[in-house]
Amino acid sequence: MADALLEHLGPLASLAGIWEGERGEDTSPADDRGVEQNHYRERMTFEPIGPVRNHEQCLYGLRYALTAFRLGEPDAFHEELGYWLWDAGANQVLRCVLVPRGVAVLAGGTADPAATKLEFAAEAGADTYGVCCNRFLNQAFRIIRYTLSVTLHDAQSFSYEQHTYLKMPGRPGFFDHREANTLRRVLVIASARDEEASS
Repeated sequence: MADALLEHLGPLASLAGIWEGERGEDTSPADDRGVEQNHYRERMTFEPIGPVRNHEQCLYGLRYALTAFRLGEPDAFHEELGYWLWDAGANQVLRCVLVPRGVAVLAGGTADPAATKLEFAAEAGADTYGVCCNRFLNQAFRIIRYTLSVTLHDAQSFSYEQHTYLKMPGRPGFFDHREANTLRRVLVIASARDEEASS
């Protein structure tokens, strides 16, 4: 069953597993609305799921979790939960993510089944790939556009660069909240049972 799931994951198949990276770079708004730069480590888990059917549409994907820590700090400063999905019928990759700051993102893009470079994007107000935030964030740090570029280097490493473009009152233009890291595989996960055995 596990191998059968991986066969349906298209370009996402190599991500199944647990990954860690310790060279994260984060450029974000500081409390005084200036620029803050941090380095962080993170752990990502991707567990295969599927099929998920929307009538004639059939999706396979990865249940996803992320926890990130600033270097030298014991407590996480960022978490995410969601799904990365593959729509083979439309050659679409989707990233559905919830952040416990009151943010939901559905980003997507077109990809070949054997792609090693994946591009996701979401726009504020879009009917399909869009962003939703709580009232405070929508007023103080409104997300205008979100992009994610993922490069699958080999079976043991991948890197990403993420940009969240923010509109902040009193600041001209957009603030580019940028995050980037390279992660290495620490465990292969082909099923939920594999993940349970590793914990």
